[in-house]
Amino acid sequence: MLPLFYEIFGDKGLVAASGYKWKQQRKFTLSTLRNFGLGKKSLEPSISLECTFLNEAISNEQGRPFDPRLLLNNAVSNVICVFVFGNRFEYSDNDFQSLLKNINEAMYLEGGICAQLYNMFPWLMRRVPGPHKKILSLWQEVSDFVREKVNAHRVDYDPSNPRDYIDCFLGEMEKLKDDTTAGFDVENLCICTLDLFIAGTETTSTTLYWGLLYMMKYPEIQAKVQEEIDRVVGGSRQPSLSDKDNMPYTNAVIHEIQRIGNIVPMNVVRATVEDTQIGEYSIPKGTIVTGNLTSVLFDESEWETPHSFNPGHFLDAEGKFRRRDAFLPFSLGTG
Repeated sequence: MLPLFYEIFGDKGLVAASGYKWKQQRKFTLSTLRNFGLGKKSLEPSISLECTFLNEAISNEQGRPFDPRLLLNNAVSNVICVFVFGNRFEYSDNDFQSLLKNINEAMYLEGGICAQLYNMFPWLMRRVPGPHKKILSLWQEVSDFVREKVNAHRVDYDPSNPRDYIDCFLGEMEKLKDDTTAGFDVENLCICTLDLFIAGTETTSTTLYWGLLYMMKYPEIQAKVQEEIDRVVGGSRQPSLSDKDNMPYTNAVIHEIQRIGNIVPMNVVRATVEDTQIGEYSIPKGTIVTGNLTSVLFDESEWETPHSFNPGHFLDAEGKFRRRDAFLPFSLGTG
């Protein structure tokens, strides 16, 4: 594990855990989120409602130039908040705005040279000042926010009526209180909740931001997307997942945004649990490995024009949507 990451999260949560604890946490989390509608049509009303709030916030700018990143973060985060905290936050909520600001700043600093030096020379960087110290303090503030929400849930927790992920985790803590290796404790709950919040917010909001940028850069593509939306959805209702099959061009554009946007160029680090042979390479047990997703998304043997924004990558000769095996914007999952 990267030293800076370990300094922040230890071996807790969904990302940093391994072995039996990771399997137990992953199984529980997937089951719980699916029960609350993740990946199902039942989630659509919540997303549509948040889109309404987002559209209103954009309209309130009255055509003035503004940076949409914060509003996109607000909207996407609220969808996740309903899952993990049981409620959405108003865009004017100061605590919520501070939370998003801290996460964005921490993520930005983690891409800087000091963070990379920390991962190379942790024993040295712990002793010198710099932006890496700010990263730790920012994540501490974010963790404190999550911990407050967890503590509030514990006060009015009703095991017969779980409201969200936190409530379900509290119930699992009681069921598995004798299994100390499964990771069902309050500290792990805080880190797992934080993992879900970050993973569900950062990737989606960044993808949407790239989408806006590419539509600005390629107005002719934007016009074709708008034409398809007007033809299939119209102006009297919001789009639905059921429209996807009738909107191949829009679907292709979304996939191309994810491909060329390449927001996760390197996959989350993994470790081999046994000696492994891949082709001519021998990888010893315990080796840290990571996937270079950029090499796949821009592979010239897989894509016709890998360095150009081309929705045609995902359309067949008849203009129908086609899947591509080399489309791995978020790798192959965590299984």
